[in-house]
Amino acid sequence: MQTGFGTSVERPRLRSVGTPPRQDARQDGGRHPSPHRRVNLAGVDLNLLVALEALLAERNVTHAADRVGLSQPAMSRALGRLRGLFDDELLVRSSAGLVPTVRSEQLAVELPEALNMLRNLLTSRETAPGSWEATVNIDLPDHQALDLLPRLLPRLRDVAPGVTVVTAPLGTRTLRGLESGAVDLAVGQLTTTPFGFYRRTILTDQFVCLLRADHPALHPALRGGTPEAERLAGLRHVVIAPPALEEPGLVYDAVAMLEVPDPSPVAVQNTMAAAMLVAETDMVLTIPRRTATRIARMLPLAVTAPPAPLPAYELSLVWHERLHRDSNYAWLRGELAACLAPAAGPSAGNADARPLAGAA
Repeated sequence: MQTGFGTSVERPRLRSVGTPPRQDARQDGGRHPSPHRRVNLAGVDLNLLVALEALLAERNVTHAADRVGLSQPAMSRALGRLRGLFDDELLVRSSAGLVPTVRSEQLAVELPEALNMLRNLLTSRETAPGSWEATVNIDLPDHQALDLLPRLLPRLRDVAPGVTVVTAPLGTRTLRGLESGAVDLAVGQLTTTPFGFYRRTILTDQFVCLLRADHPALHPALRGGTPEAERLAGLRHVVIAPPALEEPGLVYDAVAMLEVPDPSPVAVQNTMAAAMLVAETDMVLTIPRRTATRIARMLPLAVTAPPAPLPAYELSLVWHERLHRDSNYAWLRGELAACLAPAAGPSAGNADARPLAGAA
């Protein structure tokens, strides 16, 4: 453009809004880092990270190879693959040997923590009961809770204070709960069980009858010459019923399925409620001896033999394979077994059970 003074001024070139300025061609061989690139771990050889750890520590291919038990050519190939993986030279030559790039220096800070996390994942980590924190869900009959919890909870309070026990009745949901993790342990009876479950017999007991201590059937002067078995058989019975709308599952309570010589017994769901009813009436309750003995120490009740022989009451501890190798749950199973079978002692409880129905 000509001005009034006879000089020429170059008109500035305008750039469109939004057009990026032109950059000079790169002189680094065309390598472009991609900060948001997502790495597919399925295609990454994690052994390369072990090689990188050695290379960053030694800054010498031969020494790094010796450190991890590779040949020098193998370590050289690993370095080449690492450069491709991280899109960086990582180690470059200098007059003093190999020196790290900026990216390599960042990796030297981050890599040890990442590798230690991987090593911890692959290490069997056993937690002492004293530092174990968990909520343990146990399905069991309430009459066994009466016997178990007063023995188990003080032990947990002293040895494993971070463990909380939550109980629920047995039912059709129990087996599914053991599989899904909603239930950790079950205490009851079972005849068969699906693949992947374990069982351990922890108690064999006998059935007995509970009556109020001054019941006429227990006093010879009041029997009128009738044998005691006949008198007991003719009494009104109280039975422990399963929870409403709950059908027996594969893990069940034999007490709730007990047949008594009474065509229309009074059914209640709570053992202590049944015992209170017996303590104030002429009714009779048939339950396992251990529970009956504990209740008779709290209420004015007497324990006597049933009017007819009954099968033994065999109690099992049941769990799923998902918890079988966990050291904390193995310890807890031992404690629970010891509480229900005190003669065995706590240490005997850690010898775990056989699998059922083909479980490995």
